[in-house]
Amino acid sequence: MNGEVVVVDDVARAFADRVTGAFAARPDEDFSIALSGGETARRCYEQLAVAGAEAINWWHVDFYWGDERCVAADDAASNLRLAREALLERVGAAHALYPMRCDEGPERYQLLVGQLGRFDIVHLGLGPDGHTASLFPGSPALESDPGLLVARNEDPAGNNPHPRMTLTFSGIARSRLVLVTVEGAAKQTAMQAVYDGVDVPAARISSERVVWLVDREAAPRQLRGRPPG
Repeated sequence: MNGEVVVVDDVARAFADRVTGAFAARPDEDFSIALSGGETARRCYEQLAVAGAEAINWWHVDFYWGDERCVAADDAASNLRLAREALLERVGAAHALYPMRCDEGPERYQLLVGQLGRFDIVHLGLGPDGHTASLFPGSPALESDPGLLVARNEDPAGNNPHPRMTLTFSGIARSRLVLVTVEGAAKQTAMQAVYDGVDVPAARISSERVVWLVDREAAPRQLRGRPPG
């Protein structure tokens, strides 16, 4: 597998610690992070809002999104709405927001990501089927051209509703640090597959550095006896 697996007692707290540490060590004045979706992400962003109150100057942070469902911005399924509720409205500041908008198509976001150069952090999750961002098993975006950074995609199995926009693996790779947060027994089989090198989508994640923050319920069997990282 790509990256380092760190088994932790509290995934959200470990995520917040990694983000605040990366902000403190950032190579430029501004700091860019691509956000995720799902309930683990919600907990991570709520914790980050607390941890970042003193540690992060939010006026230097640019927010991007790693994927988005093609729904209205106020829909309960919207990753933009989740980020607003869990993080953005709590910190009350940001240098810039760059939400994914399906009605604008992937070309605009491709240009934004290309102009950025590198993300400081891309935050990802892991689905029970082994997907990450909106890169689903058997979906067209898995085999996209290496120059394509953003794509439309859907789950051919129909397990994950709504058409999507998503960073491709080439887009994700343009990150100094990828943080993958994984919680709960429902994710253990997928996490085990990634750890064992099975060709599920999430096993293809690569970047300058990849860190998997995993709780004990989701941890690969080989790591369950280790003390928390």
